[in-house]
Amino acid sequence: MSPFPSRRSGNWPPIDPTSGPAQRAAQPQEQFQSFRASSLYCPQCRQATPVRERLLLVIPDGNLYEYLCVNCGTSTGSKTEKEHANVRILF
Repeated sequence: MSPFPSRRSGNWPPIDPTSGPAQRAAQPQEQFQSFRASSLYCPQCRQATPVRERLLLVIPDGNLYEYLCVNCGTSTGSKTEKEHANVRILF
């Protein structure tokens, strides 16, 4: 007797048509809506270091953030986070 299971004829294991790669690609990528970096390369420290996220500007399209090295405070990057909701400014 072989220690490995025998091959079965037909479609084994059963294939779920709703979980295939084509179906997964059609679904929206909700998990990447709010990406935040935890570490980036710092040119001053010459290595990847943890970063802090600092709000720079609030613009009509969203918010502009800057990433700062926690060791030396050098700016290592930025991102614009788009607002999806309809935001109004009241005076």
